[in-house]
Amino acid sequence: MSEATLPTPGKKKFDDRVDTNPAISSGEALVLLGRALQLLNHVRQLFAAKSALALLAIFPPLVVPWIAKIIVDQVLLQKPFGTTDVRFPPFMDWFLGFISDKSPMEIMGTIVVMYVFLVILFGLRASAATSVFLAQGHDAATQSELALNAGESKSGGIFGMIEMIVSIRLTQNIANTLRTTLFRKLARLPMTTLDDNRIGDSVYRVMYDTPQVPEICFNLTLIPVLSLLSAAISLYLMQYSYGQVAPELVWIAASLIPLAFIVTLPMSTFARNLNQASRASGAATTNAIEESMENIAAVQSLGGSAREREQFAKKSAESFKRHRYAFLFSQGLYVIGGICTGVAAIYVTILITDRIFAGIMTPGDFAVLFGLFYSLGGTAMAIGMYWIGLQSNVAAIRRVFFFIDFPTETPGARATTHETVKRSVTFDHVSFIYPNGAPVLTDINLTLEVGELIAIVGPTGAGKTTLAYMLPAFLRSSAGRVMFDDIDISNLDVDTIRDQVTYVFQEHTLLSESIRNNMLLAKPDATDGDIRQACKTAGALTFIDALPDGLDTVLGRAGNTLSVGEQQRLSIARGLVRNTPILVLDEPTAALDPETEHTLVSALQDAAAGKLVIVIAHRLSTIRKADRIVFMEDGRIKDIGNHGTLMADPNGSYKKFVKLQAG
Repeated sequence: MSEATLPTPGKKKFDDRVDTNPAISSGEALVLLGRALQLLNHVRQLFAAKSALALLAIFPPLVVPWIAKIIVDQVLLQKPFGTTDVRFPPFMDWFLGFISDKSPMEIMGTIVVMYVFLVILFGLRASAATSVFLAQGHDAATQSELALNAGESKSGGIFGMIEMIVSIRLTQNIANTLRTTLFRKLARLPMTTLDDNRIGDSVYRVMYDTPQVPEICFNLTLIPVLSLLSAAISLYLMQYSYGQVAPELVWIAASLIPLAFIVTLPMSTFARNLNQASRASGAATTNAIEESMENIAAVQSLGGSAREREQFAKKSAESFKRHRYAFLFSQGLYVIGGICTGVAAIYVTILITDRIFAGIMTPGDFAVLFGLFYSLGGTAMAIGMYWIGLQSNVAAIRRVFFFIDFPTETPGARATTHETVKRSVTFDHVSFIYPNGAPVLTDINLTLEVGELIAIVGPTGAGKTTLAYMLPAFLRSSAGRVMFDDIDISNLDVDTIRDQVTYVFQEHTLLSESIRNNMLLAKPDATDGDIRQACKTAGALTFIDALPDGLDTVLGRAGNTLSVGEQQRLSIARGLVRNTPILVLDEPTAALDPETEHTLVSALQDAAAGKLVIVIAHRLSTIRKADRIVFMEDGRIKDIGNHGTLMADPNGSYKKFVKLQAG
């Protein structure tokens, strides 16, 4: 299938709403690879240990073909040394000097002892790789998850186990550093970005994309260095021992590596696109699961199960199809490489046998040459697929760095210290325009005093929530200033701002943990007395004490084992226990009965004595008890005052709104 007919990420964006331009040029790929390498700075000692162990693992396998030659020629055929012009490599001189005057059986006994020693230290045949890889499929998700705990050594035995343990530690350290960084960045995305980005996509990036980075680090450092070093040594040995008797074998072996590059290098861009599409489609499948389960009650109540099942099946099938494209492409390259290597192997076999029959070589040379040739062939295949193999990792790391680089809500460098808000919050000519160009707030001028209970009122779309979102810096003003006392909060870091503000959302955001742990989320050092007082103020203590485990009762998913009203009261209690100078409640009484509402509003009036309490509400019974009412319409403030004053204005916007609500 050609690149023109195969869909690519640039043509189909799957579920991406933020990361909408995933194409990667060769230059961008190089930059990403360079950034991945910088992660090795955090694990320098482990990486140095891994490098040293991996380097030493190259040499034991070099001995094996020459031992095989000795077994064939000197033990089985009982030929004396030096009957041909083939030279043993210098590192064998010590061994040859030790066995040169021994009988065939004594030579074999010496080889057995040495081989046992090599097996103990380096594993079977002194070249058997030791690795930890659990059973896995070919898809990115399972491979990535298992890559988190992978370890590998080109040796076995004691030496290989040591290297494997170091590899596992190294892999886990790099992956944990990166995915922790990515999680922190995703958690601090601006509210407008969080509204667009899918949770399933974030999960996929953290869990399945980040584990590919350690492999990138190895592939950019150890793999090319060790592969080229191994190839150079093999070529040297072949030239040293057989350059005079079979020079064409050396040239054939040397041509394998550039041939592999010629075949694979032009395919790199295509490979990146395939793997990017595979990962994007996998993230879309994760999104489908997350969104369906998040809204499972609505799906079931509306009879949408069949539709959701069909939608998931389509996305899952698309994910499998995208992976098949990537898998078939890589396997096709292996087939081409295997054919080239096989043709060369046939020719090499003919050359070697001709020279054995001519007496130029011995049968033992067959073992040596084929050992060296297939070592070179494997190295050439690995080097040829090296850059292609990196493309899957590049696609993953691009998805990770996209959000690591994404602007977050934390200015950091502009952070200043700030104590508790003591006097007021001021909106000074504040306007806000969403990224799509839609204006929401226009020239807001408002001062809210600490000690007040403020109600923000207005029709849907008036800008009430947007205005309230300015206080904890969920949104930043497009124009104007928001002031805490006399300090512009644009000069404060987000953590400092949120130390001053608690925002209780209209949607209940309870954890599937105990009630106590939900309270401690807001204030980790809260005492039982603090928790119970907050629950009492929110009208939640009565139903909590009626539960079998009280504060230690574990809630169901998102608190769904409680009624809507109980969830709302618990959310308010969690906001109260934090005890910040500014408390914002978005529709706090919407699900409360009149008696509970009256108790809560009275408690909020008492709480406002030492803090600024802002309530976004529609219920007249909640609004009328506020110290001041801010009435908004079309993104502007139309009326400010208490309920009695505003109702006394016959032409007031607030009065018209109240009458409309009552009618």
